[in-house]
Amino acid sequence: MLLEWLYPLVKFFTPLNVLRYLTFRSAYAAVTALLVAFLFGPVIIERLRRFKFGQSVRLDGPQTHLVKTGTPTMGGILILATVVTATLLWVDLDNRYVWICILSMLGFGFVGFMDDWLKIKRKNSDGLRARTKLLGQGLVALAAVLALYFDPSGEMTKLYVPFFKNPVVDLGIFWIPLAVVYIMGWSNAVNLSDGLDGLATGLVIMAVIAFSLLTYLTGRSDWSAYLGIPFIRGAGELTVFSLALLGACVGFLWFNAHPAEIFMGDVGSLSLGGVLAVLALIVKKELLFFIIGGVFILEEASVAIQVLYFKATKGKRVFRMAPLHHHFELSGWKETQVVTRFWILGGLFAIVALSTLKIQ
Repeated sequence: MLLEWLYPLVKFFTPLNVLRYLTFRSAYAAVTALLVAFLFGPVIIERLRRFKFGQSVRLDGPQTHLVKTGTPTMGGILILATVVTATLLWVDLDNRYVWICILSMLGFGFVGFMDDWLKIKRKNSDGLRARTKLLGQGLVALAAVLALYFDPSGEMTKLYVPFFKNPVVDLGIFWIPLAVVYIMGWSNAVNLSDGLDGLATGLVIMAVIAFSLLTYLTGRSDWSAYLGIPFIRGAGELTVFSLALLGACVGFLWFNAHPAEIFMGDVGSLSLGGVLAVLALIVKKELLFFIIGGVFILEEASVAIQVLYFKATKGKRVFRMAPLHHHFELSGWKETQVVTRFWILGGLFAIVALSTLKIQ
């Protein structure tokens, strides 16, 4: 918005020339998001408390979590509003990739909002029916995938594998259902990781830092050629969106850190997981995301293993409790230890993933 409004005035005021630079606009998108989150965070928390939008804690979970009952939830609204505000201020509004990401994030946020609203209304942890929730996620994912499928770049349906410069295969129309499942899977993976104060927020921050670098490199023909990664024209503008997302998450973490004053709820976790998957699809790092988001994969896998083993053995369990973070908590780790150690692991996964860019 500022680019469209102020840059034409550069002939009268030359310092406005900085608006041309992607790095400048991206940095200030992060700063803007951070300041907006700091400014409106207390207001949102107070309003949620006033409307009694409190968290309902699972009775079969760790007993230490019962004290969290009533903590304001649906804090993802703050993240979404902050990201959209900062992005629209600093981004090139003609960039279609940015709009796909924004609308996808808001779409998943709406599904999460309905889930959170029903939990609050019923005063328990039962929100949308599983089928209804998956249908909502599927429709949002399908809309995003179709928008990308008809992308003029012709790159979206190609599958790139880490360590290989050229695409392994062009999936063609079969890319559509695979991409839909991919987005839904990541949306739910982040959702499953949102069980301890600051855990999901910190892990998303690690992933967003990695994607901020990937969007910048993928959108530059010189750097993408040097690294042997696909060049996607216009993807660089997603750096503004990514850093706005980073600033929003850091600002939210200020209030979400232990002991949390607010939880992001499904409105936050579903939208963050979904939009990260969309970013991965756009910059052709679908498989690399499995490394970047390694902790999310471990969390989701622990649930799958627990359920399958429980059914196969008629009641036996692999973990004390799934997702994985609860297993360690019930094993004697303090909540802050689990969160900090998972953050460290998330950072290591991101570093390992980025190191593969030079091994092509």
